[in-house]
Order: sequence, then C-alpha cells, then structure tokens
Amino acid sequence: MLVTGGAGYIGSHAAKALCGAGYRVVAYDNLSAGHRSAVRYGPLVEGDIADVANIRQALRRHEIFAVMHFAAVLDVGESVRDPGRYYRNNVVGALGVLEAMVAESVGYFVLSSTCATYGEPVGTPITEMHAQRPISPYGETKLAIERALPHFLRAHGLRSVALRYFNAAGADPEGEIGEDHHPEIHLIPRAIGAAAGGPALEVFGDDYPTPDGTCLRDYVHVSDLADAHVRALEAMRTKGASDAYNLGTGRPHSVREVIATVERVTGRRVPWTLAARRPGDPAILSAAADRARSELGWTPRFADLEAIVSTAWNWQRAHPQGYGHG
Repeated sequence: MLVTGGAGYIGSHAAKALCGAGYRVVAYDNLSAGHRSAVRYGPLVEGDIADVANIRQALRRHEIFAVMHFAAVLDVGESVRDPGRYYRNNVVGALGVLEAMVAESVGYFVLSSTCATYGEPVGTPITEMHAQRPISPYGETKLAIERALPHFLRAHGLRSVALRYFNAAGADPEGEIGEDHHPEIHLIPRAIGAAAGGPALEVFGDDYPTPDGTCLRDYVHVSDLADAHVRALEAMRTKGASDAYNLGTGRPHSVREVIATVERVTGRRVPWTLAARRPGDPAILSAAADRARSELGWTPRFADLEAIVSTAWNWQRAHPQGYGHG
C-alpha cells in the first residue's frame, strides 16, 4: 500500500490505521510539508508526485496494489492568491500518480477529497447529491480529479473512492503522531496555541446568520478519517465499488463553541481578536454521512468536540514544537 503524502497530518494517521489493519505501508512524500518523524509505520520513499518515473519505481519495487493519495496543497486562501501552484500540485501531480498506477497495473485508488468541492451550500446537512460548484481554486482542483476518476475506471479498470472530508481535527489518541503545519491554518490547533501563550486567535466575522454569529463547522477526528480510508479500501476490494462519501459527524460547532471547549479542556483562556469575514466562508458546513455509515460501516468514535480537542491538546502538550520541524 502506497500512501502519498504519508509524512503529513492525515496521511500519517491513515498509515497507522492501515498498519493496524494488517497492511504493509510505504509512505511517499517530498517532505515539503510533511515530517520525517511522522513516518513510523513503514518505509519512506522520498520524492515528488510530479516525478512519475519515481512513483512507478516505488510501485514496482514495493509490489504495491493500491494507493491512498493525500499529497496536495490545501490552503483555500493561498489557492486564491496562487492558483497555478494548486493546479500543478493537486491536478497535474494527481494525474501523474494515476498514470503511474495504470502503467504498473495498480488497481485501487483512494482520493483525499474535500467538502470544498460543494462550494456555497444550498442547504445543510450536505449530502453527496449536493451540486458541486467550488468557489475556490483548491475546491476546483480536488473536483477535477474526482471527475477524472470515472474516466480512468472506464479506460483502465482503475477502481476508486473519493472521500470528502469536512473539518479534520484532533490527533492520534495514543500520542504517537499529530498535527504540525507551518503556518497553522486550522482553528483548533490555533486556538490551543493561543491558550498556550502563542498569538491571539483571529475570529473571522461574528455577524453570520448562526446562533452566536460565528461560523459553524463539522469537526471530524483524524483517526476517524483514517478508519474511513481503510474501510473504503476494503469495500473496493470486496465489492468492487467506486463511489464518493462525505466524512463528518453531522454535528457542527461554532467558532465560539470551539474557543469555549479549548478553554474548558486546557483550563486556560484563549485570547482572541475579531477580524473581518474571509471571502467565501459559508455560515454553516455540516455533513450528511449516512452513506459512509450504511455502505462502509463507518461510525466516528470521537464525535464529541471535547474528545477531539482533548487529543489535540494532549499532542500539543507533549510536543510543544511539533515534530521539531523534522
């Protein structure tokens, strides 16, 4: 099993889940955003997804039968400022992985996708049947690969599953791996950082049509995401299905709720300042994940926000410098 982006946040947690399920895992990462120290569940092949020859060699040498693809850039705001980088990495790079798989007769592909492919929701919770109209280059690039997958199935028999995450959060409950981005863009670790003495948290808008005026988001624990990837792979192998699934709890929480939860878990105040709304931020994003539950047998174990925040706080306390930038 090859895990592209296997030194990154979600990729490393997926590697742990795969290892626990009995799979032999090989991480493929250029370490531009990932961490060598996060690769603990199998060997690391250093390389870029743009290097198709290197991917082919890794697939062949390690006798890979399936690929989980996490290697991508993912900052929505940056994608607006630098769309070319996102199309190069998320579209051209992913196509290179698919072409390498076809050339080496690797038949199963799990795509790390996103709720950003839906764009501005017309209703919540969002089902998989919701129209996909991205409002950012990031969402567009993920959707481009989703749309390519049925063509690879028809042309080459390449089976695939696209998993559309909502807001990934938390850290490995056993404390082996966690979240370490530079710069950090996710709310929960930023709030924890503020509580731990870092910069004050910026809250982007408090005048949304929500109960407390701040945005509502569906936070799903990273270990639950990893479990869904294993289940998606096994569903492909046993049922031959190719499909797309939302991954979320269906229980959205506001920014103010996150702040209050971080304060409760850490026992520290979260200093925050109010900033202007960010363009394109929907008021509410919430997943209808019934299909993943019924077809994959997936149920989040960490559906409670306090449990999610607690794992993130435990990781931050044990690793105040993250992986030490290694």
